[in-house]
Amino acid sequence: MGIAIGPRLDHVVIAVSDWARSNAFYRDALGAEIVEIDKGRFAYRLADGQQLNVHGPGSTPHPRAADPVRPGNSDLCFVWEGSTDQAVAHLRAQGVEVELGPVERSGGRGIGASVYFRDPDGSLLEFIAYAEG
Repeated sequence: MGIAIGPRLDHVVIAVSDWARSNAFYRDALGAEIVEIDKGRFAYRLADGQQLNVHGPGSTPHPRAADPVRPGNSDLCFVWEGSTDQAVAHLRAQGVEVELGPVERSGGRGIGASVYFRDPDGSLLEFIAYAEG
């Protein structure tokens, strides 16, 4: 069931239009550690060694994609280690509006329940919770 060895994602790139606003959002809503990296950029470190590298105002990453990611055009899903009720409560406590959910979705671990919301630039974010066992 799946590949036993092989590549795993280390990081993905997102773009933001306002460093302070986005740093606060990803810190509070996703629990990210904000890390300043090279070329005028930040990274958002998450659990299990996952990372979002962030392009934003004043950053000059090299190399970059042929059509670089722009603020608001990402669509990312994060595993939520708890219930969707807890995810909704967490988001509401941070002042984040839930756009959809909980709804059943298929993810990397199989079927789960997802809650959708957006970052300050409009990128679509998802918390997916998997049932135990």
